[in-house]
Amino acid sequence: MKLLVFLFTLVTGVVCAQDKNLPYAEIPPDPKSFSAGTVAARMIDGLGFRYHWATEGLRSQDLAFKPSAEARTAEETVTHIYEMSILILHATTKTANVPGQNKKLPFAEMRSVTLRNFWTAAENLRTCTEQQMKEYNFIFMSNTQTITYPFWNMINGPIEDCVWHVGQLVSFRRSSGNPFNSKAEVFTGRLEK
Repeated sequence: MKLLVFLFTLVTGVVCAQDKNLPYAEIPPDPKSFSAGTVAARMIDGLGFRYHWATEGLRSQDLAFKPSAEARTAEETVTHIYEMSILILHATTKTANVPGQNKKLPFAEMRSVTLRNFWTAAENLRTCTEQQMKEYNFIFMSNTQTITYPFWNMINGPIEDCVWHVGQLVSFRRSSGNPFNSKAEVFTGRLEK
């Protein structure tokens, strides 16, 4: 029994230590200037902060929750957000999206990768030139064709869709008895003391 308690404590400590290294426990400082890139980056920062706290401390029963038989589970919603985080990142690295590019990951790893994808995409946007911003397209490639959309579609598509789904996660976890951390203040992007 002591061994089990020790192992549980060790694993919990490792998970908590890893959690502290994840981005978006708070939103980064304000940019010094306004540009298309800094505004788009701040949109992703707001998404990252919300996602960080919406997914922090989710339990297996929270991940399995779904409000109705037709709905996605919280874990399926997390997977969908993960997949869109790849699309967002790829736009800012000029990388084409191809069918089957996403591999299945366990929840903790998926959460970490999603947060890091948001962070990297925001950093790329925060430091881009106006010309680079024009080149950050949304590219889909298949065996037969390549379809390209401007970054505008990234805003009203995957970025806003992720915000929508993060709101669902907050609602789902409240319904499964594990509410969102009330100290996470989305207006300031900080955890209240």
